[in-house]
Amino acid sequence: MNGEIVLVALIVIGLAARSPIITTAACLLLIVKLVHLQRYLPAIERRGLELGLLFLTLAVLSPFASGKMQAKDVIAAFSGWTGWVALAGGALAAYLNSRGLELLKVDPQMIVGLVIGSIIGIVFLRGIPVGPLMAAGLTAMLIKIVQLIVGK
Repeated sequence: MNGEIVLVALIVIGLAARSPIITTAACLLLIVKLVHLQRYLPAIERRGLELGLLFLTLAVLSPFASGKMQAKDVIAAFSGWTGWVALAGGALAAYLNSRGLELLKVDPQMIVGLVIGSIIGIVFLRGIPVGPLMAAGLTAMLIKIVQLIVGK
């Protein structure tokens, strides 16, 4: 019963944070539990991130497949300094996301703090939720900085 309470809390937090991905994920997992399909949870846990990243990559690359973006657009994007800064920003974001993925694999309960932190950022800083993976990546970076300062 404890797992259901946590999932309902995540649904409420996701709704409050205007995060449809967290809300939907928690709803789907709650349904899996309530209709007694728990035998699929280990497979979801083992392959869910890979499947999610696959769909994210498909979405990012689809403009190339549809013809909306072509080689000339890629070349034009790097004709100015902003394109090169965007390249660096994308590389840094991908690196941070990988650190966030590692952090969530090691410490999955951290998602609650990330979601609550997102709510605080939305309410008090007028922020926009970007997703738990990027938030985890920034958290991993902040943890490393604090460890360097404290000496642990």
